[in-house]
Amino acid sequence: MYNKRTLLVDHVKEHATIYIFMTILFLTGIIFGAIIVNSMNFIQKQDLFFYLERFFGDIVADEQAGNNAILKDSFFYHVKYLFILFVLGLSVIGLPVVWVLLFLKGMIVGFSVGFIVNQLGMKGLFLASISIAPQNILVIPVYIAAGSLSMIFSLTLLNKLFSRKFSRPVLQPFGKYVMAFVSLIVVSLAAAVLEAYIANEGMELIIKSFYSQQ
Repeated sequence: MYNKRTLLVDHVKEHATIYIFMTILFLTGIIFGAIIVNSMNFIQKQDLFFYLERFFGDIVADEQAGNNAILKDSFFYHVKYLFILFVLGLSVIGLPVVWVLLFLKGMIVGFSVGFIVNQLGMKGLFLASISIAPQNILVIPVYIAAGSLSMIFSLTLLNKLFSRKFSRPVLQPFGKYVMAFVSLIVVSLAAAVLEAYIANEGMELIIKSFYSQQ
């Protein structure tokens, strides 16, 4: 256990620049998503809020998907996203797409939180803290790690290609690459459980309390 922790720390130290770059890229996406909310005009916000209110109405009427369905959908969404990042890491030309996907993921988080807070004020901040924050405590590090690992493996292949040492075994780094993504999938399952049974339940209670006060 200690050796594994030491290897992980050494890995992060060795590739600290890449992890910092990916973190900044993700945070930039969050900021950009919040900026988009502020740049929307009143009509656009009202049109979007109309669909949000319909979603809230379905929750109050108990017409939303069940926890098990949310768990399944959330987990498979994470698996598909991670699989795309995994495949892109196998090709050097897919590296820019990895950057775009990570930026977009951050932008979605920033836009979602920014829009809810913009429309509902402190209630929206409280709602976002309960419904969005719990799973993202795990999801955000997972996607940053996945993007970083994809970039590291892609650069490893590029280095072997240009150094004319591609004949050297790539099986060992590939095996580590696969195991790292399997670990991230396991963590994403934990995030999906949080979303389905903690965040979703909390969101239902808060939204129903909003409507009961009206």
